[in-house]
Parts: sequence; C-alpha cells; structure tokens
Amino acid sequence: MRKNILITGASSGLGEGMAREWAARGCNLALCARRADKLEALQRELQQAYPEIRVLVRGLDVCNYEQVFEVFRGFREELGSLDRVVVNAGIGSSQPIGRGHFEANRQTVETNVIGAIAQSEAAMEIFREQNSGHLVLMSSVSGVRGFRGPLNVYAATKAAVASLAEGLQLDTRGKPINVSNIMPGYILTDINRSTKNAPFRVDLDTGVKALVKAIDAEKRCAYVPWWPWTPLSHVLKAMPFGLFARAM
Repeated sequence: MRKNILITGASSGLGEGMAREWAARGCNLALCARRADKLEALQRELQQAYPEIRVLVRGLDVCNYEQVFEVFRGFREELGSLDRVVVNAGIGSSQPIGRGHFEANRQTVETNVIGAIAQSEAAMEIFREQNSGHLVLMSSVSGVRGFRGPLNVYAATKAAVASLAEGLQLDTRGKPINVSNIMPGYILTDINRSTKNAPFRVDLDTGVKALVKAIDAEKRCAYVPWWPWTPLSHVLKAMPFGLFARAM
C-alpha cells in the first residue's frame, strides 16, 4: 500500500473526497491547496477521526512554480518519503474562443497544463531520488477529443495532461516508478454543479470511491467510473467528425 500520499487541490471536491477515503484506510496525507483555512479544518477533522495517521497541510497555488517545489520537498522531509502524488489541482472554467475571454482561458491553461507540469517535475524529482513512487495525473474524458464552445480550452488542457502522462509512462517504463492517467467522467462537484444535462453524472461519494479504486490499481489509464465511460471513450474516439459535431 502507498502509505504517504500527497494530494493537490485537496480543499474541496475530488481532492477532499480522496483525502477522506485514504485517511480511512490508514494513509498519511500531505494536503495542499490555495484555501489554507479549509485545509486546516479538514486536517482537524481527519486527525480527530483517525489519530493514528499524520495529516500535513500547506497552502499552495500551483501557478507559483517555485512554491510547488518548496511544498513538495517540505512534505517529503516531514514524512520521510512520498509514495504517491496526485496532481489534482485544476480549474474547470473556460470560454468560447474569440469572444473576449482570453484571460480566463489563459488562466485555465496555466493552471491545468503548466501547473501540472510543475507538479510533475517536483514529484518526479523526488521519485527519481527515492527510486520509487506513483504519479497520478487527473485528466478527463473530455480530453479524448476536441469539444466546442465553453469546453474547448478545458478539453484541450485535459488532452495535454493525458499526453504528458503517456510520455512519462514511456520515460519510466521498466523502472520502479508508476504513472497513471485518470480520466473521470461527470462526478458531481462545484466545478460542474451548474452544468445542465451532464450525461451519466454520479454523486461525489460514488465518484470518489471509484477514483480511489482506480488509482490504487495503478493502471496506465483508467476511465472513472469504468461504466459507461470506458466503452464510451472508444465510441467518442472512433466517431466520424460530422457525426461527432452533431452529437456535441
């Protein structure tokens, strides 16, 4: 079992849910996010519920790249090692291209792509020193193809994260470092709460349990929940462009 787990974006949503699930399984946690007050409240709750584990928290903006390295190294020093790093921090907002929202789209790309690269750099540096570790990159089913309108830039960032994961898998092939690309479908969080008609959306608890199960399996790529997103991902990839355009 991966004992010491670092999760970014752990103050809410999927990150917070995964922290609760791994805490219940006896894992030590290193939690970071921009909202330090929420992290501290979560820390108190988990330490009270599971006094046998360690829960460390630090504020972190993943777009502060120097801070990413400082926080990851600090957690490693406190815990002695990092067994798994979950690159979960990200934002879900993007806007249609050419409608005057460049700054919002730039922020989405900077957070979801460059922030993910910074986190991967910091994690892999530690894993290479340890000669062990599990890097988890949170992509999305939306990363399998381009999407129109408000999802355009967001989907592009998740495609980039998926490609980053696959490249790192090639880099670490045959080594004691695993890299997983996790591609969730619609799991109810604040990011997608306002999305109307989200297909096959599951509640947060169901989604988090499926996520933790998939991550613990340490497969190269996992769609979450497995059903229906694994078969649907193949359909989306194979669908002719004209049909895909009408469907989306």
